[in-house]
Amino acid sequence: MMAFKTDIEIAREAKKKPILEIGAKLGIPSESLLPYGHDKAKVSQEFIESLAGRPDGKLILVTAINPTPAGEGKTTTTVGLGDGLNRIGKKAVVCIREASLGPNFGMKGGAAGGGMAQVVPMEEMNLHFTGDFHAITSAHNLLSAMIDNHIYWGNEQDIDARRITWRRVMDMNDRALRDIVVNLGGVANGFPRQTGFDITVASEVMAILCLSKDLTDLQTRLGNIVIGYRRDKTPVYCRDVKADGAMTVLLKDAMQPNLVQTLENNPAFVHGGPFANIAHGCNSVIATKTALKLGEYVVTEAGFGADLGAEKFFDIKCRKAGLKPAAAVIVATVRAMKMNGGVAKADLGAENVAAVQKGCPNLGRHIANVKGFGVPVVVAINHFYSDTDAEVAAVKAYVAEQGAEAILCKHWANGSAGIEELAHKVVSLAESGASTFAPLYPDEMPLFQKIETIAKRIYHASEVIADKSIRDQLKAWEAAGYGNLPVCMAKTQYSFSTDPNLRGAPTGHTVPVREVRLSAGAGFIVAICGEIMTMPGLPKVPSAEVIRLNDQGFVEGLF
Repeated sequence: MMAFKTDIEIAREAKKKPILEIGAKLGIPSESLLPYGHDKAKVSQEFIESLAGRPDGKLILVTAINPTPAGEGKTTTTVGLGDGLNRIGKKAVVCIREASLGPNFGMKGGAAGGGMAQVVPMEEMNLHFTGDFHAITSAHNLLSAMIDNHIYWGNEQDIDARRITWRRVMDMNDRALRDIVVNLGGVANGFPRQTGFDITVASEVMAILCLSKDLTDLQTRLGNIVIGYRRDKTPVYCRDVKADGAMTVLLKDAMQPNLVQTLENNPAFVHGGPFANIAHGCNSVIATKTALKLGEYVVTEAGFGADLGAEKFFDIKCRKAGLKPAAAVIVATVRAMKMNGGVAKADLGAENVAAVQKGCPNLGRHIANVKGFGVPVVVAINHFYSDTDAEVAAVKAYVAEQGAEAILCKHWANGSAGIEELAHKVVSLAESGASTFAPLYPDEMPLFQKIETIAKRIYHASEVIADKSIRDQLKAWEAAGYGNLPVCMAKTQYSFSTDPNLRGAPTGHTVPVREVRLSAGAGFIVAICGEIMTMPGLPKVPSAEVIRLNDQGFVEGLF
């Protein structure tokens, strides 16, 4: 096996430019940047507002097959493509999400790319960065505290403590906090009730920040959060307990997009981080729209496979923000195709063309799904050193049969030089004007029918099952004026089905909806399917066990 430098070793050797220089490349004046050190900065709201009259660049979505333990490299490809477009003379900007501490110290790892296609500073991005997640956590929990405080001091809103739906959050995987009892200890501490914690990236406040266009919109959306119900079953809003103003104050800096750079000193906005298996899985609208005003091309990603991230990008983010993607890239690896074809992780290094061919239908399903939104597609084969020519040829041949093209990309090893062919293809697709983008379903479709549409058309399920109480809840929300909201499906990322072990392209399966939640502030209904958790747990051997500072004071084990 060849010896490679780790991502963190490569990032540490980066020749970064001062962040004011990166801003200048985009025409952002120094006074419109709020530096956090020398290599990262926030872009001011005033500057963003000044861009309103400019035309938009072309939006490119990077999505992927269902994730496997073999690795896919979606963020790496997003960063590499941004560098590749700049290499061929286009003014391109990368837009990705911030990393959650939970997966960093758990098992998934960071979210800054890898190899020679990374965003830096990598350590800061994967840790506290500019404090956005801490601000979101604080704003969310301020509302939690104000709800219990409101009840303690007389409960003027007549909140039914049994029907409070607003939980608490923290940015860490901690299964012990999923279900808890608060206010124990007697009269002085309030009225005991059952509640729990979600991870910060599952917070509605995170989704709201990522979908808000400005601070005014942010406060309105925060005020619209339904925190629970009164004894007469009418909803209680965040604004009813007067928390929306203070929450906006806590989030005023977090609303400003973060500007950093790639290893090749190209600009990248890193902002927001909703989970794609729980929330809508895209970076912030404000970062994406700002980038579109500043660049000819904006390369952004949506979390996990195209069945989750891309569907939510199209049906929630693009619908709500009025975005029209010009092209989409689906990332796949030969290793993942073999794993979908039944090969164990330990055996992925051996050539197995038959397994590649057997696993390709998972990729084919994603190609068809993205095309179904009217967006032209190209496949990026993220190269691993163990890939053989015959295996790569098998993927290319399969993709050609699906009416698309697969391009071998070596950006991990070679940076922008290894992804030029894909960059040219993306430009060709985007400038052809072939995109006829439209969401999967109309606003006016009934909520349960929206869930069925996604399950049948994207997941290829035969049916959706839900208790009468869930169907009745959806009808009640429709009667209350929420029927036009899109649906955010919360399910496992590992399969088209709700069974994480069912790989490939299954058909005829059943999607069980066990709970629905109203995110009135964010503007969508969450349908929780199968056994998905809104507070993950740590694995048996978490990454936290090997993360440390070395003798030189550098972080080790983060990647």
